[in-house]
Amino acid sequence: MSPSISPAQPAPGSSLTAARRLRELTDTVGGPPVDVLVVGLGATGAGAALDAAARGLTVVAIDAQDLAFGTSRWSSKLIHGGLRYLASAQLDVAHESARERGILMERTAPHLVHAQPFVLPLTPLVSRGQAALAWAGFRAGDTLRLAARTARATLPAPRRLSAAETRHLAPALRSAGLRGGLLSWDGRATDDARLVTAIARTAAAHGARILTRVRALELGRSGARIRDELTGEEGEIRARVVINASGVWAGSLVDGVRIRPSRGTHLVLRAAHLGSLPAGLHIPIPGETNRFVLVLPQGDGRVYVGLTDEPVDGDIPDVPEVPETDIGFLLDVLGSALDAPVHRRNVVGAFAGLRPLLDTTPVAGSGAATSTADISRKHAVLTSADGVITVVGGKLTTYRRMAEDAVDTAVATHHLPAKPSPTATLPLVGAAPPHVLTTLRAPRRLISRYGTEAPAVHALSAHDPGLAEPVLEGHPVTRAELLWAVRHEGALDTADLLDRRTRIGLIPDDRATALNTARHMLDEN
Repeated sequence: MSPSISPAQPAPGSSLTAARRLRELTDTVGGPPVDVLVVGLGATGAGAALDAAARGLTVVAIDAQDLAFGTSRWSSKLIHGGLRYLASAQLDVAHESARERGILMERTAPHLVHAQPFVLPLTPLVSRGQAALAWAGFRAGDTLRLAARTARATLPAPRRLSAAETRHLAPALRSAGLRGGLLSWDGRATDDARLVTAIARTAAAHGARILTRVRALELGRSGARIRDELTGEEGEIRARVVINASGVWAGSLVDGVRIRPSRGTHLVLRAAHLGSLPAGLHIPIPGETNRFVLVLPQGDGRVYVGLTDEPVDGDIPDVPEVPETDIGFLLDVLGSALDAPVHRRNVVGAFAGLRPLLDTTPVAGSGAATSTADISRKHAVLTSADGVITVVGGKLTTYRRMAEDAVDTAVATHHLPAKPSPTATLPLVGAAPPHVLTTLRAPRRLISRYGTEAPAVHALSAHDPGLAEPVLEGHPVTRAELLWAVRHEGALDTADLLDRRTRIGLIPDDRATALNTARHMLDEN
């Protein structure tokens, strides 16, 4: 793979702006039919828009809110290699996860997806039998890496650690009774919402119309009735095929699709509270053989701790609430391994995402799963009686394969003139091999978020030194990044800037401090 663009400019045709949205929305509503209408702009929906556009089809993709508004911004940011699915005998899901992880890390998004080390501390609560089982699992995970043809240079081998090595990688661990640790590696996205933004912009560069704040009111064989959420005006978008990729909301748009959401909660801590963390942590959940709480250092002065797997009943909220029971559970597990306790007052933020799991159990009867942890993470592509295609299930790691399968179904069932999917080798905006990324003249942190566009983001500060200033003290995001988000990443309001293009808003106090700066950037542009 070689970079296809100059590092000084955004990819041609990839910039998303308020003006472009208005122009393309005007051209689309009431206009001639497009080949594919995608509903939902999370990872899978944006991926479907890219897949279809890259095959030469005409594409419109809409979302009632923003890019990555739903589940796609609430993940652990991990690009899993499928180890968990081996343990539950989901061999096909495990291999697919490992393959898609390798594609992201080595071909399509090496600027956004990197290797993440994890330490599993062998505390007195981890029996020798559990340690042996975990070690066997890590070795099996490395076999998955080999089967997926991911290079050893990309993902190092697991190894055993002495107690001293374990404490060096995780100084916050309690030393009493620590026998050592197990070191493993997995993929991790710099930011899941940034990954979605890159997918959507790459789709735009291939001609897809990416329209946020456009709500689908009704889906049918020939398109959708929609409403512009900024003006309240309603209209129709005509399409030869509709792909419903709206995640946990999929069942509200298409009859017969039953979703059983699972809530995954994360806590947000200040990194200073836990001290240096060169690696993440796998902390075994007492009484469970194959479940862990993850401690995930973010590199921006924050640490995430997660996650839960709890069924959710009732209406689906736009932004899930975090119950105190989840917070207490995560703090209890965290306290089982750390030297210094983490109290409720140390939790400066929290977030929860709803996994869109397909419920395949009978509507009535005794065969329903008792836990969402028991539901397969395999995705499904369903076609309704009126021809609407719905893609559900899966996870962030396998978004590309889910999108490809959905578009394959659309092409086959509606006889669309399209070539095979090229997305397994199609670099996303900003992508380049690691040896190219290291030569770019920009701060390393910007390169890990913008790839080959990092010098262009950095150059904004050369024209206006004030843009080099951080948005708030103690956080690395600069004003130049907010400006870039408005000019090139489709940010339309302060929530887009603070909650998705950056993650400042995960801590409410930080969000309040940064709000005026975000408003200023929008007003000036």
